[in-house]
Amino acid sequence: MAGPVPDRQQLIICEHCDSVYQRPPLARKQTAHCHRCGALLYRGRRLNTDQLLALTVAAAILFIFANTFPIMGISMQGLSNDATLWSTVEALAHGQISLIALVTGLSIIFAPAMQIILLAWVLVHARAGRMAPGFRICMRTLERLRPWSMLEVCLLGILVAIIKLVGMLEVHPGIGLWAMSMLTVLIILIGGRDVRGLWDELGVEP
Repeated sequence: MAGPVPDRQQLIICEHCDSVYQRPPLARKQTAHCHRCGALLYRGRRLNTDQLLALTVAAAILFIFANTFPIMGISMQGLSNDATLWSTVEALAHGQISLIALVTGLSIIFAPAMQIILLAWVLVHARAGRMAPGFRICMRTLERLRPWSMLEVCLLGILVAIIKLVGMLEVHPGIGLWAMSMLTVLIILIGGRDVRGLWDELGVEP
């Protein structure tokens, strides 16, 4: 006689070898690995819904700062100029390869903004114990946006530019650069695997 059919929400599939396992309960910072290939299946949530929402609100504030204040100021012989993220994208748009401006704007402005907005939307409702309207679409969009959010690459490029310019010009890191640095860390935290736990917390099938 066949045994009871396990609940699909309690099953987890390895992304690398397609092995299926019963989802074990994990405490904070514990991890579960595939017995066949050793890949990471999932990890216990480090952050709960309230913590994720607080970090998302902080990320929204830092995003505004990073896009409002200059990320860098340069001066030479009494002349000075400030650069913001928006002015950088605009300058690329007027260059010879305007397509780079589109990719840059998508990766450092649009994708992070959409991540923050969608996260805030689903987390506000999850904190109240209910599923946000369009929850599945929001969660799948967040997964697709992760590879496009490249704030860390942009930050590295800015730091390299500062190092190269410092010998020729007076370079002053702006408030926007500090905000962007902290925003990069927060985006990594709130865009990680902890958000995937909302599927199970709300009892929603992917």
